[in-house]
Amino acid sequence: MHLFRTHNYRVFPDRSAGESPTIRGISWTPLPEALNSKDTMKQFLSDRVVKAARSVYSVLMERDSNLIRDRKHHLKTYRQCCSGKELVDWLMKQNECLASRSQAVGMWQVLLDEGILVHVFSQGDKGTSWYIIWKGSVNVITHGKGLVTTLHEGEDFGQLALLNDAPRAATIILREDNCHFLRVDKHDFIRILKDVEANTVRLEEHGKSVLVLERSEGEETGGAANNSKYTVMSGTPEKILEHLLDTVKLDSNGNDAIDPCVSDFLLTHKLFMPSSQLCRALQHHYNSKLFEGSDQEKANYVLTTKQKVVKLIGQWVALYGLLLKEDSIAMDSLERLKKEVAVDYRLTSMLKDQFRDRRRTKILENGYQSLSRNQQFDWFSNCEEPVGRLQPIRAQDKVLYEIYRPDYRPLTLMLPVSASVQEVMSATVQPGGDHVLVKMNSSGERAQLKLDASAVFTAMGLNERLFVCSSSQVDQLTPLKEQQGPEQGTLDVLEQMGSKDIASELTNYDWELFTAMHEVELVYYIFGRHKFHGAITANLERFVRRFNEVQYWVVTELCLCEDLMKRAVLLKKFIKIAAVLKEQKNLNSFFAVMFGLSNSAVHRLYKTWERIPSKIKRIYCAYERLMDPSRNHRAYRLAVAKLSPPYIPFMPLLLKDMTFINEGNPNYVDKLVNFEKVRMIAKTVKIVRGCRSQPYVPSSPQRGLADRMFLEGPSNRISTCSEYSLPLRSPSNIRHYIQNLKVIDNQRKLTQLSRTIEC
Repeated sequence: MHLFRTHNYRVFPDRSAGESPTIRGISWTPLPEALNSKDTMKQFLSDRVVKAARSVYSVLMERDSNLIRDRKHHLKTYRQCCSGKELVDWLMKQNECLASRSQAVGMWQVLLDEGILVHVFSQGDKGTSWYIIWKGSVNVITHGKGLVTTLHEGEDFGQLALLNDAPRAATIILREDNCHFLRVDKHDFIRILKDVEANTVRLEEHGKSVLVLERSEGEETGGAANNSKYTVMSGTPEKILEHLLDTVKLDSNGNDAIDPCVSDFLLTHKLFMPSSQLCRALQHHYNSKLFEGSDQEKANYVLTTKQKVVKLIGQWVALYGLLLKEDSIAMDSLERLKKEVAVDYRLTSMLKDQFRDRRRTKILENGYQSLSRNQQFDWFSNCEEPVGRLQPIRAQDKVLYEIYRPDYRPLTLMLPVSASVQEVMSATVQPGGDHVLVKMNSSGERAQLKLDASAVFTAMGLNERLFVCSSSQVDQLTPLKEQQGPEQGTLDVLEQMGSKDIASELTNYDWELFTAMHEVELVYYIFGRHKFHGAITANLERFVRRFNEVQYWVVTELCLCEDLMKRAVLLKKFIKIAAVLKEQKNLNSFFAVMFGLSNSAVHRLYKTWERIPSKIKRIYCAYERLMDPSRNHRAYRLAVAKLSPPYIPFMPLLLKDMTFINEGNPNYVDKLVNFEKVRMIAKTVKIVRGCRSQPYVPSSPQRGLADRMFLEGPSNRISTCSEYSLPLRSPSNIRHYIQNLKVIDNQRKLTQLSRTIEC
């Protein structure tokens, strides 16, 4: 063990001159080979020790007064202190009777035990060692909380700062004299952790665990032991936030990638820490102060803490964007904090540099926007609406509700997208009756909606309609004729459109739907929108509904095509559309088309499939293997792993993954937030962010891989009409067609149509 090696000590020559005889730090005793814990330093009388200390101090000041001076240790200044190593060296030179260095160490140890020498261990210090209490007890104190726990013999402290190179998270104060500790250097500590099986670190306050860390596998690089990474496994929300703030790096520019753990926390914080609780905690950390040390040290601590809080809030705003403006509690807190930040140029300059770097990156990627060096500080100065034609649905937006009476007369209303059933009922019928709001699909299945249900409009499926009636009239309701879907297909329109043109417009529209959706909507959708005040999932539900729409569009068109030859040509066209969609990395619509082709109503059309060339069938079979659900959709996951952004993922599978994570893992473990589950949820959510990390460029009209596979030249194109003479081939007409698909979603009716065209 290394004793008195790199630590600083303060000398009090006269105990009565000190403010208090209480020892304000930690001390340790050299451990001989045969340690007898009963032999203590108390066999010396206290007054004799004080007199000896005065004599030593007098000699020290007379001969080598420069040993006691202001010193810098790990970028922190210690006033009027001396090095333990220098004290031992000095004593060895003064007394030739000392038999060994351990004897000199023991003499200084007496002064430590009596409180004449004090070793200070404070919150914010750089961590260099891990300590185990051999004898005695200590108090653990943190800024703003005071005493959080007491540690006794056999317990340890100091490991948290060593795990991720973070500052000391607490101040250690001795509770009694003659405390003995074992000290382990950081290098040895890391080596011990590598050699033992248990790599879990627990932090306790008031006798209860508040934070659990675990070493991450595969985080070491270059074989260096000190590169081990410890991640949060569980903890209280406040302690997790405190730990993440400690790990925020300030020596990097604002354009650095956000720490994964921080983004995991921010994307999912509403699961365990509502905005009100998070804002209070951030404000508390922002206003925290240091009560010990010099004025310069206190000022540095306050500035560093504020910079970390401001940087974390900047990451919060960057992740949520304009969606955060819909959170009134968060906005009130940000506005209050904005006034405080705006008057401190050090904070505003840091944020402006951070925002400017992000904006510069966007300009380089997208080739538009402008930079302003004198732009006034604002949290949302770097946030912008999507540039596509389709804008996101916001909670305050109003949409057109079409509600039918029992006599099938429609009633149209403009209501907020997040309107509840109670609000819809209040706008349609007089209070006091037994009216109910019913949702009915094309097959006649009815579902009576609860009064507290919200966002009814966006949660409706294909061809579903809303009816308002009395309770006795519910069973008499039947589907509207328009709910049954089209009676004739659009073969004449599809014949005039090229497969690649259709696929391109499908991808363009899907990309707009995909980018209008915020990734946090996945969290709301899986855990239940009603659990998050003011949250909506309208954009995600619109995107999911689009998948079902494309799927049933394929089935509808094939089942409504009565001519066998034309149906075979149409089937081949849909396979080519799937090929182009895959080439364009639109996996959502690719799987929608493939699910439509594998629908039982289409799969049973044997005469139609017989007319498909064998080469096209082989291509279709290869695509079918991507749909294989075995081994957790391994074929699909391997294919996606090879893609680079931008691409549109298979959204139903992402939602399925998140559902399994949610249902298979508890939200809390031993009354602590199960942050491992949070991390798994966030990892899936981040797939969406990764897919959109690069700007989407619409496909060019050049021939691609799908064209080469199908070998379609101008002479044998599917379309029987001229490519340039038909107005339906214009992008605007194709786009209008793609955005207004008419489908039959009643599987029973589709099966009947299939049997009609092929017995």
